[in-house]
Amino acid sequence: MPKIKTCRGAAKRFKTTGSGRIKRAKAYRRHILSHKGRKRKRQLRSDGLVAMVDHENIKKLIPYL
Repeated sequence: MPKIKTCRGAAKRFKTTGSGRIKRAKAYRRHILSHKGRKRKRQLRSDGLVAMVDHENIKKLIPYL
């Protein structure tokens, strides 16, 4: 059986936590930041967690992570 290739785009976007959950960056913080509030931008800096229903699909993209 050949090795499975890792989807490099997904490997750059997701990391796993110690407990096995998958971390991701939050959206809406790339541009047009002038009308967004200070609190909102600060909260977007923190990492989010991927929903459990999406774990299986992401694990297929990054099998060795």
